[in-house]
Amino acid sequence: MKARTFVDTVRLKVKAGDGGDGAASFRHEKFVPFGGPDGGDGGRGGNVLLVGDEDVDSLVAIWHEPERRAGNGGRGMGRYRHGADGSDVRIPVPLGTVVRDEDTGREVCEVVRHGEAFVVAKGGAGGAGNVHFKSSVNQAPTRFTEGSKGEEATLRLDLKLLADVGLVGLPSAGKSSLLRAVTAAHPKVAAYPFTTLRPVMGTVVLPGAFASFRIADIPGIVEGAHEGVGLGDAFLRHVERSRVLVFVIDMAGVDGRDPADDYATLVSELRARDPELLERPRFVVANKMDLPAAREKLPEFVEKTGVEPMPVCAADGTGLEALVEALVAVLKPEPRPAGRPDLPPEAGEGAAIAAARAAARAERRGGAAPAAARRRAPGAKRRAEKTGRESVPGHTPPRPIEGRGESPGAQDVVPEERFSRLGSFLKR
Repeated sequence: MKARTFVDTVRLKVKAGDGGDGAASFRHEKFVPFGGPDGGDGGRGGNVLLVGDEDVDSLVAIWHEPERRAGNGGRGMGRYRHGADGSDVRIPVPLGTVVRDEDTGREVCEVVRHGEAFVVAKGGAGGAGNVHFKSSVNQAPTRFTEGSKGEEATLRLDLKLLADVGLVGLPSAGKSSLLRAVTAAHPKVAAYPFTTLRPVMGTVVLPGAFASFRIADIPGIVEGAHEGVGLGDAFLRHVERSRVLVFVIDMAGVDGRDPADDYATLVSELRARDPELLERPRFVVANKMDLPAAREKLPEFVEKTGVEPMPVCAADGTGLEALVEALVAVLKPEPRPAGRPDLPPEAGEGAAIAAARAAARAERRGGAAPAAARRRAPGAKRRAEKTGRESVPGHTPPRPIEGRGESPGAQDVVPEERFSRLGSFLKR
């Protein structure tokens, strides 16, 4: 059986971890009578989070694993020890994912940025140990509280691709060929209708401006798609977020269709889906202009529709540069900064801090630390000027011991003041 590669609607059942129970414990130690209560608190339950990831373009991973459960918190222990917190579950989802509660239909969240995280099921709180219940009138309490239950929910995830430009057209209009010509995407291209069965994303890179914008190619639309004809109009939701729409018209009419009728069909189906789509900026592209029939039908198309299309040929690249320039003039894409600024700052510091700790361990053992580990960790602060030592997370240099200089293993050095006191005592 062929594996599924694209899923844009899934049902997800999530269960957060339960909080750990508190402990009822008393201090038992030799020569310490009446040690008193020392029961620690239970750990919190793990959360279930949805995290936006620009490297994920489908919900197929959730489709294969539709139930996710976070870890439970650990039970508290004696000696005031806190129970371990339950492990969180972080589920990467594509940008543009809309999350709704399946039972109520309420919208829970909408993931639109890389690194953006939403807690969809919160873990339960840990219980309190008996140390919290001691008082002057109850010095040996045995009471403790249990951890609370974690939240659970059944969610419906719908993906709406975040594309700047949406390509719409009837089957075999040349949308996939156009996407191949202007981006590095490789959608399937063949000489039969409905070659594209799922949305395909491509990125147009503008080297001179250090910017880019994204184009979405959706399956072909036929007359009556809003009533379920063909593949239906469900895929039109992937262009609902597009800032610009591009109508791709087969001007040659190789399948025996009239280009003006194709344009009218697209307008009608978009109006039936959402009238607001027709209010957005749009370009009408006359494709396959390398064929004689296309050049003959172009004046007739302009006369019937009153629209002046942009003549292009996806096969040989004619007119594509002008199309891209027109899209750039409308979109005005901004230069993209280096890296991923939407990620939380602490996400990038973990490796540097770990490297700094490895360097500190290597120095204590007398070995040479790797070059990456010798780099200074973000946020590392200088120690007082009198020591001149650098402080890194996880490592505290030994303090100078009074009377021993800066080396704990050095011989005792008696200060002048102590020496004078000793001499005056011996003279007595």
